[in-house]
Amino acid sequence: MSKKNILIVLAVAIGALIFAGVFYVNRSGRAALDIQRVSAAPASAAPAPDANAPVIRFVKDPEMAPPMQARDILGKAVTKQNWDGKVVLVNFWATWCPPCRMEIPELLQLKKQFGDRLQIIGISEDDIPAAKVLAFAQRMGITYPVVMYTPRLVASYGGVPALPTSFLINTQGKVVTKHVGLYPIEDYQREIRALLGLPTDGRIETFKDEGQIFLKNAATATELPGVDLTGLTPDQKKRVLRRLNAETCTCGCGLTISQCRINDSACPVSAKLAAQVVQEVVRGSKGRAASPPSSRPANAITQ
Repeated sequence: MSKKNILIVLAVAIGALIFAGVFYVNRSGRAALDIQRVSAAPASAAPAPDANAPVIRFVKDPEMAPPMQARDILGKAVTKQNWDGKVVLVNFWATWCPPCRMEIPELLQLKKQFGDRLQIIGISEDDIPAAKVLAFAQRMGITYPVVMYTPRLVASYGGVPALPTSFLINTQGKVVTKHVGLYPIEDYQREIRALLGLPTDGRIETFKDEGQIFLKNAATATELPGVDLTGLTPDQKKRVLRRLNAETCTCGCGLTISQCRINDSACPVSAKLAAQVVQEVVRGSKGRAASPPSSRPANAITQ
């Protein structure tokens, strides 16, 4: 090989080594370089929310969670004073409720995933001794506190006529949403991440609580599920809503007609009663007398 060819081969080899070295450095340092560019870039407007992203629905102007001073089935104190800075999930359930039992493994998975940043409180609505609930909880591997219900505790959350029912509380101790029945764990994860300020693929929408969370707020609702108020004058609509909030549904739920429509829009009894009220107001009749509420709402399993 001539001296000239040897020089050409050496030049090509050196060039290849230099290229390989630069490529390697770029690959290994790419993340750091990207971070520097992002941190040095001027602030820009946040990207527009994806219209196709999953929706996270939180109440606008949430109310503080009801007070809680109780002892769990192990005798340990359960109080709101230990909730500061945590997302809290208050879960009303019972050992005899099949959907509740199905939900327990997912609650345990959430607890494992979020650790000390999530506090789960189980409120057992069983009418059996706490010792039997404890034995059940131990068989199921429940590691979060379980408190036996009291009428006062159930009433503080506005009554819980269906099981399971869960209230999600933000890090400021305010109730932001309520879920009745089995709820997908992916949605719980998305909501909890949003409340903790962690990245999420969802977009938040807010709504006014008109009984969706606390049934007492049904009195502020201007529309009710399955109740046709079209064609009514403002005065007629006002009278209809006043009666629906004053008269008790006769399905056995112990709620007003308005509350029953919000709590169980499939209830045929409250649907029929509401339609009768609308007809009576339109005709100008006096209407039926209100029946007294029961002492405690009947529990219905949400399948």
